[in-house]
Amino acid sequence: MAVLTSGFASTKGDQLALADDTGTRTWAELDERVNRLIHSLRDAGIGVGDTISVVAGNCNEWFEIAVACANAGIVYVPVNWHFVAAEIAYVLEDSGSKAIICGHHFLDAATKALADERSGGVELALVIGAPTTGRFQNFDDFVAAGSPVEPEGQSFGGPMFYTSGTTGNPKGVRGSLTNMPDGTDPAIWQLIGAGFSSMVPEDACTVLCGPVYHSAQWAFSFLPMIVGTTTVMQHKYDSAGVLALIDEYSATNIHLVPTQMKRLIDLPDDVKASFDGSSLHLVLHGAAPCPPVVKQALIDWWGPVITEYYGSTEGSVITMIDSEQWMAKGGSVGAPMPNMEIIVVGDDGARLGPNEPGTLYFRNAMGTDFEYHNAPEKTADVHLEPGVFTTGDVGYLDDDGYLWLSDRKIDMIISGGVNIYPAEIEGVLGGHDLVAEVAVIGVPNDEFGEEVKAIVSLVDGAVADDALADTLRAYCREQLAGFKVPRSIDFLDELPTTGTGKVQKAKLRAPYWEGQERQI
Repeated sequence: MAVLTSGFASTKGDQLALADDTGTRTWAELDERVNRLIHSLRDAGIGVGDTISVVAGNCNEWFEIAVACANAGIVYVPVNWHFVAAEIAYVLEDSGSKAIICGHHFLDAATKALADERSGGVELALVIGAPTTGRFQNFDDFVAAGSPVEPEGQSFGGPMFYTSGTTGNPKGVRGSLTNMPDGTDPAIWQLIGAGFSSMVPEDACTVLCGPVYHSAQWAFSFLPMIVGTTTVMQHKYDSAGVLALIDEYSATNIHLVPTQMKRLIDLPDDVKASFDGSSLHLVLHGAAPCPPVVKQALIDWWGPVITEYYGSTEGSVITMIDSEQWMAKGGSVGAPMPNMEIIVVGDDGARLGPNEPGTLYFRNAMGTDFEYHNAPEKTADVHLEPGVFTTGDVGYLDDDGYLWLSDRKIDMIISGGVNIYPAEIEGVLGGHDLVAEVAVIGVPNDEFGEEVKAIVSLVDGAVADDALADTLRAYCREQLAGFKVPRSIDFLDELPTTGTGKVQKAKLRAPYWEGQERQI
C-alpha cells in the first residue's frame, strides 16, 4: 500500500479521510485509489523525476493526485485555476509537464492550452468529473485501470508552486520539497507534517475553503492530512457554508485570508448566532495584512484560537503569533520560527538593529534554500548571499525580536519624499463597517510625485457616492496623520485578486499611470 496512507487504511480504514462538494473518501478508499493511480501513471510512462500539472478545484481527486505523486517521485504543479489557456500553456512548457489533469470546470481552457504549440511535451491528459473527450481521458476510468496492489520502488515527490508573477510570467519555486533526491523515502512527508499535528488535537479535522493551488492553503490541508487528519472542503468560498462545515464535522482547524475573515464578520447576526464552533482549536490566517478591527472582532466571536503567520511560497512559514501575543503586541506578525533568522538590511546594504526598518531577508537554519525554475537571474536578484533571501517586504524587529511589517517595497508610495506604507492605511479603512475590501495605491501628482488613492469595494447595500468618500476620509483622519489620508477614493464592485486574497495592485495602478513617462 502507499506509504503515506497504508497505516491509516489499516487502523481507521472505514473512517472519513476526505469530503468535497460531491462525495467522500474513507482512508481505505483513498489508499486503494492512490495505489491504482500510481500504477496507471507508471503504465502511461510517468514516474520518478517527471512533472505533471493539475488544474483542478478543491476536490477529493486533487488530494489523491498529490498523495500519489508524493509516493511516486513525481513533481506536481498546482496551477491557478483562474489562468486562461495561454497562461496554462506557459506553465506546461516551463515546468516540462508530461501530463495535465484538469477539473471539468476548466476543461475548455485546458483543451485550448493543449492546442498551443508550447504544450507539445504533454503525453497524457485526464479530466475529473467529465466523460472522455478529445485528448482527455476520464480520471476515474484511468484510476480504475490501475492495479490496487502496493507499488514497488516508492519515492518522495512534491509540489512546485508558481509565484503570482507581479512582473512578467510567474516562475516555479523549486524548494527542498521539490528537489529531494530520487529514491528518498516518502515517509519523510510524515515527519514534515508532524509539526502540524502538535498544534491540533488527535483525530483533527481540517476545513479547506481557499484555493489549494496556493502554497498556504496546500500546506495547511495536505500536511495535516498526511498525518491522519480528515479534510473537508469547499470549491467556492461561502461564509455561511464554512460555519456549517465546521459544526457538521466538528472541525478543529481552518486557514483563512483577511477577505474571508471580513466576510465572516459581515454575516447576518442570526447566522452567526446559530454557529457553535466549540470544536475549533486553531484558526490560521495569513497571505495579506488583516485590518486589526476585523481580527479583533473574530477573536471576540471565536475566542483566542486565531494564529497569524507570515511567510511565502519561497520561505514557508517565517513567523507566527497567537491571539494573546497579538493583542499584547498590537500589530506584530510574530517572532521568528525556531529555524528562521531574520536580517534587516538598509538601502546602503548595512545590517540594521532593533526598530530600524529596512528590507527583510531570511535564512533557514536547516540550510534549505530555493531557486526559481529556469530563472537563475531572478533567483540571484532575491538572494543577498546563498541561503539568504528576500520577499521584497519592508519591516523591522522590535526590542523583543518580534517582526513588524511596513509594506512591500514595490507597493510603497513616495509622496514629496516621504515614504507612505499602503498597508497601514488599508488596515484602517478595512475596519470600517461599510468597506468589504480596500487597496491603497500611489497615483501621479505633479507636485509631490505621487499621491495616495484608496480603491474600495463596499458591503451589500452601501451606496458609493461622494458623501461616503468624504466619510471614509474623515474616518482615516481620526486614526492617521494627514499625509497618509487618501486624497481621493474610488469605488469598484469588486477588486481584482489572485484568488488567494492578494489584490492585484498592478491592474489597479495601470489606468492612472497610462501615458506617463514614469511609473512611480
